[in-house]
Amino acid sequence: QVKLVESGGGLVQTGGSLRLSCAASGRIFGINAMGWYRQAPGKQRELVARMIIGGSTTYADSVKGRFTISKDGAKNSVDLQMNSLKPEDTAVYYCNLDLSSYSYDFWGQGTQVTVSS
Repeated sequence: QVKLVESGGGLVQTGGSLRLSCAASGRIFGINAMGWYRQAPGKQRELVARMIIGGSTTYADSVKGRFTISKDGAKNSVDLQMNSLKPEDTAVYYCNLDLSSYSYDFWGQGTQVTVSS
């Protein structure tokens, strides 16, 4: 089975930075894409950043220029560097893994990010 474990969430003041990490383990073959999504209270889950392996990277308009997604080439892990954080970035952040050998995506358990004003 495939498992995703996130880390790095927490409480930070407006303008601060956090780095989220996601490590994937298990039977992992043919990674199509890895990414981060978030869900704020009362809102739908939304894309934050997504990296297609060997392809393009997509960012939500609201985080462009502030967040950077990166993947460790030697490991099945993906990080999200978040700078200039705003209160509206407060949400539970989820790691996402898209494998070619599965018809569904895998999700982490989520990590809370809270930005105080």
